[in-house]
Amino acid sequence: MTPLLRSKLFVPGTRPEFFAKALAGDADGISFDLEDAVAEERKAEARELVGRALASPAFATSRKILIVRVNAIDSPHFAADLATVVVPRLDFLNVPKVESADDIRVVAAALAPLEAARDLASPIRILANIESPRGLRAAGEIARADPRVAGLQLGLGDLFEPLGIDRMDAAAVHHVQLAVRLAAGEAGLWACDTGFGAVKDAEGYRREALAAKRLGFLGKTCLHPSQIALANDVFRPSADDLAQAHRIVAAARDAKAKGLGAFLVDGKMIDPPFLRRAEALAAIAPAP
Repeated sequence: MTPLLRSKLFVPGTRPEFFAKALAGDADGISFDLEDAVAEERKAEARELVGRALASPAFATSRKILIVRVNAIDSPHFAADLATVVVPRLDFLNVPKVESADDIRVVAAALAPLEAARDLASPIRILANIESPRGLRAAGEIARADPRVAGLQLGLGDLFEPLGIDRMDAAAVHHVQLAVRLAAGEAGLWACDTGFGAVKDAEGYRREALAAKRLGFLGKTCLHPSQIALANDVFRPSADDLAQAHRIVAAARDAKAKGLGAFLVDGKMIDPPFLRRAEALAAIAPAP
């Protein structure tokens, strides 16, 4: 089942004063950043702050989708990042600068022993960043590299800037959006759209989000809290999605009364991760 991830707010790992605000805000997902937003000399500090947050009661009981963007697999911080953030409440591990299927297999191999040692009930899923020419060319292979891959995340800053491509060129943006969405779609995965650095340009953000929605993206990254409402409005779920969510929530109440941990709705097995999404969807609008 596709998650409710209309808006994914980046929060620097070294800014714990923003953690509670993000949790109380309206973003569907919180993406703690250990990579670009953190200076080299503060990587260990950010790692520990985010690890403590994920283990805290406030985040452990939250319905938010929780994501951590770790440092790249060839960085000296990757192993320590995983050792700290692989906890039961982590929904997605966001892996930057993925350029091949082998990169994904390296991440999967690193995750498995940590999950076994910590008795995690479900494998941690991977959100793979497509943000280089090589990664874009291999996007389809990356999407199919391992069952852990849940979706692809487009990153235009790292992709366009080194090549001198105008970030505001709508035709160039559309071309890359479509390529990433098709790569994800071929593998049966979802895709999340890129961030938009001009945080005061609300109309530009909305325009790019609408283009992504027309291509089937499920949501868009927010680099500033002011962008959350824009993303939530553009990627608002359909009436059918909302109706199904209410059916799942109602079925969950019946299942709980009968002592069942998983149950069927519309022919699909529903367990806790899917229920969290349905509850979040149902909160958007009253039952029809």
